[in-house]
Amino acid sequence: MKIGCPSEIKPQEFRVGLTPNAAQEAISHGHEVIVQSGAGAGAGFEDEAYSAVGAGIVDSAEQVFAEAEMIVKVKEPQAGERKMLREGQLLFTYLHLAPDPEQTRDLLASGCTAIAYETVTDGRGGLPLLAPMSEVAGKLAPQVGAWTLQKANGGRGVLMGGVPGVGPAKVAVIGGGVVGTHAARVAAGMGADVTVLDRSLPRMRYLDDVFGGTFKTMYASAGNTAEIAREADMVIGAVLIPGAAAPKLISRAQLSEMKPGAALVDVAIDQGGCFETSKATTHADPIYEVDGIMHYCVANMPGAVARTSTIALGNATMPFMLALADKGWKRACAEDENLLNGLNVHAGKLTYGAVGQALGIEVAAPSTLVSAA
Repeated sequence: MKIGCPSEIKPQEFRVGLTPNAAQEAISHGHEVIVQSGAGAGAGFEDEAYSAVGAGIVDSAEQVFAEAEMIVKVKEPQAGERKMLREGQLLFTYLHLAPDPEQTRDLLASGCTAIAYETVTDGRGGLPLLAPMSEVAGKLAPQVGAWTLQKANGGRGVLMGGVPGVGPAKVAVIGGGVVGTHAARVAAGMGADVTVLDRSLPRMRYLDDVFGGTFKTMYASAGNTAEIAREADMVIGAVLIPGAAAPKLISRAQLSEMKPGAALVDVAIDQGGCFETSKATTHADPIYEVDGIMHYCVANMPGAVARTSTIALGNATMPFMLALADKGWKRACAEDENLLNGLNVHAGKLTYGAVGQALGIEVAAPSTLVSAA
């Protein structure tokens, strides 16, 4: 199979879909790899690193899309990229379709087969291709939140760990999954007073058993969430429903009850955000203010640490990428239910239920499409 990796064109996205190591693995399996010139530069991988393992370097994204049978990316294809997709072509990347009807329509119209990193599962019910970026985003969230809290950025002017005689910042983390756990660990490590809210009692017992008194846990009822948000200097939104639009956990009306200059960090912004007032921002202009509350809603947070993120993502995606290339998507998905769960679009049909529910589009059962194909 001919595998193509274009440069990412989303603003301030420095990651790359294929590392030189992943390219080498694919070539060793008998596949051909082409990489757009400069695609890896933002993550510290120069063209020579790809050439050294046998990958071809091409000048343009148009050439990558025209020649490759499988496109491997990081972020969802932008409007110009979607126009280059064609019937029968395989796209393997993050998609986050539920809050993005325009992208969904374009992918359906292209006739391509699109497998989304964020809905591929594992045998334990986890999301192995989302997890490494969730870990990165979780660890970044308190860091960027602390920056947002600085007075020069419009924040309350509160230091995360306080100083002797002055109490630490109060941080609420809504969601105790991968993002929330890493966010809570880092925030607590910075000296903050941290509370994690979640609706799963087993998950809260796990967090309490593993982390002891490092941070507190609380059941995420609407009342508890509102109470904790009122007291918090920083709220980190870390709730995920796989493939679906994120639930709105803090309304605009609640902002007036929060401390002026408090920071909201919305890690769920790729799925539409979990605060009513969230809107996607970029690393170039990451924060904005609504009713005196500062919002940090960068839609590709891990792109800020592109090298770490690229290597972590490449380690996770490589086995699935090789399976798709070695077997073709039909056989690979037929033999691996977890990979089949990643199928979101095929030949003009939507195949992921949560996306269809969010966008009001009829969904075809992916298993029937694989069998028919």
